[in-house]
Amino acid sequence: MAQMKLEIGGRSFMVTCQDGEEAHLTKLAAMVDGKARESGDPAGLTESRMLLFTSLLLADDLHSAQGSAAAPAEASAPAKPDPMDEQAIAALEKLADRAEQLANSLE
Repeated sequence: MAQMKLEIGGRSFMVTCQDGEEAHLTKLAAMVDGKARESGDPAGLTESRMLLFTSLLLADDLHSAQGSAAAPAEASAPAKPDPMDEQAIAALEKLADRAEQLANSLE
């Protein structure tokens, strides 16, 4: 397992990943960081709020992508799911779960 330091929304996070997955995780972290910065001034938000808003923005993007892909997919034969998409979805679900846990701990 590889240990990595990720920067998201101006904050550092230490994570582990499978050996060889570092580049992919770096790309995912860059996507999350971009959304964190879109959600407003990350410095003005608590970590849990930043992660919550970020996960909501990413979930909205995912929902839109799934909705726009649904119409053409119905007309054609079902395609095999892209493993990269599945990994991104899994990472987003973990991020959303973590944000929800952090938000609940603040209540």
